[in-house]
Amino acid sequence: MEIGAGTGLVSVVAALLVETYFCFKGHMSLMQKAVQQDRVPAWVSSIQSTFGKDVYHYVGQDIVIYESIDSYGAVMWPAALALCSFLDNNRDEVNLQGKEVLELGAGTGLVTIVASLLGASVTSTDLPEVLTCRHTPEVEVLSWGYDLERTHPTSIYRYDYILAADVVYHHDFLDELLATMKHFCRPGTTVIWANKVRMENDLTFTENFKKAFHTSLLAEDGDMKIFMGTCRH
Repeated sequence: MEIGAGTGLVSVVAALLVETYFCFKGHMSLMQKAVQQDRVPAWVSSIQSTFGKDVYHYVGQDIVIYESIDSYGAVMWPAALALCSFLDNNRDEVNLQGKEVLELGAGTGLVTIVASLLGASVTSTDLPEVLTCRHTPEVEVLSWGYDLERTHPTSIYRYDYILAADVVYHHDFLDELLATMKHFCRPGTTVIWANKVRMENDLTFTENFKKAFHTSLLAEDGDMKIFMGTCRH
């Protein structure tokens, strides 16, 4: 399952996916800037850009994404690329084949697509005002908070993995995000969270994450980090 799918989420059945299009008003390519720098981060995939569309290559497939500056959820954030690259290149360490996965903060939906291509049954989630969908995997509204047992009882909503990429940024709901992660992280569940450190609250959330979960660092490239956590209870 993915938390926070963002604007314009388009989900596709993995077995049939060749190219997936995410269409938004306006176009913006943040990753082109990273590629043009002297040092290309290890987590940047091969990207082809034509008329505002970026073609990302993961799991042997081309995934075409259009971005927008209209909202945070419509931008391709770097931690999503880092997490996709990690999942694609470390399939023995994190085997998603046949797993139930929840994604928090799915944004453009790239992580959901890659997880689906890797064989997972994925539920992508985001706020009701920003979420749209056209195809499977399952897409569901999820507002972060403390009363999730009422809307998402743990007796029903159980996942092998919880994925989140760049969901920690300048917003006022970091406590609710952590509570949401803790709610869905049951015994046997693994949280994989990718994040690029930008501000002080990133570091504060990281410390709170480490207190809430048994945590290990899966990958690191400068300010880009991918953490794995399991529940303490």
